[in-house]
Amino acid sequence: MVPSTLKAGDEIRIIAPSRSMAIIKGEQREIAEDRLKQLGFNVTYGKNINDHDEFFSNSIEARVEDLHEAFADRNVKGILTVIGGYNANQLLRSIDYELIRRNPKVFCGYSDITGLNLAILQKAGLVSYSGPHFSTFGVKAGFEYTQDYFLKAVTEAKEYTIEASETWSDDAWFLDQHNRTFHKNEGYRILQEGAAEGTIIGGNL
Repeated sequence: MVPSTLKAGDEIRIIAPSRSMAIIKGEQREIAEDRLKQLGFNVTYGKNINDHDEFFSNSIEARVEDLHEAFADRNVKGILTVIGGYNANQLLRSIDYELIRRNPKVFCGYSDITGLNLAILQKAGLVSYSGPHFSTFGVKAGFEYTQDYFLKAVTEAKEYTIEASETWSDDAWFLDQHNRTFHKNEGYRILQEGAAEGTIIGGNL
C-alpha cells in the first residue's frame, strides 16, 4: 500500500518517536520549518515532542500518542520524525497498526526510525520512506540533493532514476553550520556489474 502523494497546502505533522525536539537548536528548527513552508506545506507539531527525560527522549505512552494522533488526524497528509536516536523499538508493541492501515499517509525518517519503517510495512502493509528527518531540513548548505529526491519520492507518482550527487560531505554540520567541507563525488562505485529487479527495503540502524 503506497500513500497518496503530498501537494502544496498539505499538513505535515512533526513527531518525536525517538529523541526529543529539545535537542534541536533554535536556528536549525527555524530553518527546517521555513524550508518546509517555502515548499508549500503547513507544518504542525505533536503535543509531546518537546518533553524529554534525562536521556532526551520521552515516555513510550507520550511518543505513541503523538504517532497515533498524527495517523488518525484526517487533516494530516504526511508525518516527519524530528530525529533518530536509539529507542524507537520501545514503541513497537504499543502501536495500533490497524489505525495506520486505515489511514495511510507519508511517513518519513531514517536511522533509529528504521525500526518503525519496517514494523509499519510488516504489520500495516504501508510503504514508508527512509528519508530526511524534520531536523535534516535544517541543514543550511548542501541540502539541495536531498530535498530534490525527497520531493520526487513524496510528491510525484512517477518513476525516476537516482543519480549520484555532485558532492558529498562527512562533517558534523549540526555542530557548525558555517564550517562545511564538500568533496567532489566521482560517481557510484560498482561492486558487481549486472541487472536486477526486486523490492528494496531500505533503512539503517
